[in-house]
Amino acid sequence: MIILDGKKVSNEIKDEIAAEVQKMKDRGEKVPHLAAVLVGDDGASLTYVGSKVRSCERVGFESTMVRMSNTTSELELLKKIHELNENDDIDGFIIQLPLPEQINTQKVLMAVNPDKDVDGFHPENFGKMALDMSTFIPATPFGILELLERYDVETKGKHTVVIGRSHIVGRPMSILMGRRGFPGNSTVTLTHSHTKNITQITCQADIIITALGQPNFLKAEMVKDDAVIIDVGITRVPDENAKRGYVITGDVDFENVSKKASHITPVPGGVGPMTIAMLLKNTLLARERHIMANRK
Repeated sequence: MIILDGKKVSNEIKDEIAAEVQKMKDRGEKVPHLAAVLVGDDGASLTYVGSKVRSCERVGFESTMVRMSNTTSELELLKKIHELNENDDIDGFIIQLPLPEQINTQKVLMAVNPDKDVDGFHPENFGKMALDMSTFIPATPFGILELLERYDVETKGKHTVVIGRSHIVGRPMSILMGRRGFPGNSTVTLTHSHTKNITQITCQADIIITALGQPNFLKAEMVKDDAVIIDVGITRVPDENAKRGYVITGDVDFENVSKKASHITPVPGGVGPMTIAMLLKNTLLARERHIMANRK
């Protein structure tokens, strides 16, 4: 059994990006600049954004964190997004989700300039991804593809089962695994909360990608021998014996499923670190595109 070590691979990617940024500096070019908009004071969101800012520092990017209060109106946020769209110094930016209930998330994501949408959430970028065109791939699916590629996990002709149909992970993952090329060329089944007899389906899978957010959902009896398991789930489960009062748990019963799997991602340390690394990669891509556009 091989652990798909997202922490290790993400560090390799960050080193590669840092080397590219150094070349930009040596040529006298502006380095990539990533901005993150955080509305409210959600603890998990603050942690995520802080981690993204530190990662920017590590690779030599400029970064800006835009903090807005929990009472921010939709109009105020849309105005801020317009400012970021118009700011030529910023190559890409993200809106940290979830947003407060007074704000329409879809409306906000639609307002982001697709050329700066390094999260890959805008319909224009999602549509290009679905059509196999060059675009920003959502960071988590992008990270999973990179893990599969760097560990040389065979996907051609394999049966991939995706559990969860979110716009951020499940649905794009189902499209990407069925595309031509590597990783891809697999036969994909997309399952969700209304899927009947899900165990019958997962037992046929060569590759299972689960993004459900239900701790320990995928049990050993739901997996065939030598399956590849990608666990996107990350949930804080209360635990009185743990130092912080909780443990981080994925969708997969790791202890038992890992005994049957050929490859598996741990939680934490699997898909999570890859998401931030690929967000940086998308920002580097955005900067390179802006350089090319300015040369025309």
